[in-house]
Amino acid sequence: MTTLSLRSTHAKRNNSLQLLSIVIAVLISASLHAQSNQPAIPKPVKTGYAPINGLNMYYEIYGQGQPLILLHGGFGSTGMFAPIMGVLSEKRQVIAVDMQAHGRTADIDRPMSVEAMSDDVVALLKFFRLEKADIMGYSIGGNVALYTVIKRPELVRKAVIVSAPFKRKGEYPDLLAQQDQMGPQAAEFMKQLPVYPAYAKIAPKPDDWPRLVTKMAQLIQKDFDWTADVRNIKTPLLLICGDADMFPPSHAAEFFSMLGGGQKDAGWEGKARPQSQLAILPNTTHYNIFMSPALATIVNNFLAVNGQ
Repeated sequence: MTTLSLRSTHAKRNNSLQLLSIVIAVLISASLHAQSNQPAIPKPVKTGYAPINGLNMYYEIYGQGQPLILLHGGFGSTGMFAPIMGVLSEKRQVIAVDMQAHGRTADIDRPMSVEAMSDDVVALLKFFRLEKADIMGYSIGGNVALYTVIKRPELVRKAVIVSAPFKRKGEYPDLLAQQDQMGPQAAEFMKQLPVYPAYAKIAPKPDDWPRLVTKMAQLIQKDFDWTADVRNIKTPLLLICGDADMFPPSHAAEFFSMLGGGQKDAGWEGKARPQSQLAILPNTTHYNIFMSPALATIVNNFLAVNGQ
C-alpha cells in the first residue's frame, strides 16, 4: 500500500471515529441540556449499591408501586432519564441502575456483553427480592432488556424496548461502518467532548475511561441476530423508536410483526389487537428519544396495572 493510500485510510478512520464520538457527545450533551431546562427533578427515595456478580451496582429508587427496572444507554447513567423520571415514577417504583463500568458502577475484570449485563439484571431482581418486574431499556439497555425477556421470561411482566434493534444489521450500514472503526484510540480524542466530563464527574475510577471506551467498542461491534428468539416471545413488549432513528421504521415494523403485530385489522373494539405494541415517535432521533415527554406518557399507558 502506498503512503498516500495509507494516509487516506487513516483519514477515513479518523473521520469515522470523530463522527461516532460526536454522536455520543451529542447524546450526553442533549441529556444534560434537557435536565437544565426541565421542572424540578424528583429526588430518589433511596440510593445504594447492590453487590451482584462481582459488581457494586449503583441504583436509585423513585416512587412506589409496581417495580420497573430502568436501563440506560451506552456511555450513559441513571441521569439520562432525569427529564422524564418524575412522570415515570408517579404511580410505580422505578429502580434505575448504572450498568457495568457506567456512571457510579465501577468496572470489573470481565468483558462487557449483553449476556453478562442481563445476568446482572436477573441478580438485581433477586437482590431486591422481586419475583417479577417490568423492564425498560434504551439503546444498549434496550438490548439488555430484550435479552432478559428472551432468556428469563418468567421474571418479566412487561418490557419496554426503546431505540434498540433485534439484530445488529438492522442499523444503517454507514452507522455500522463508523462503529467498526471505534477502538482504544478513541478514548483520548473523546476526552475533548462533553461525554467525558459527564463520566468523570461521577465515575468511581475516572482513570478507567479507556477501559470503558474499549469495552464499549467491542460490545457494539459484536454481531447478533435474535430473530428466532423474538418469534417465540410471549411477554408483552412495547417497541418504541424515533422516526429518524439509528434504524429505519421498517425494522421496527418487522420487529412488531414477529410479535404478532400488523397481521390483521384489530376490529371495531380492538379485540384482535396483539398484546405487544409499537410506537414511532415523530420528529425524534436516537439521540433525544430517551428524554421525550411523549415517551414517558406512552410507557405509562402500556405499563398501567388495573388501569392505573
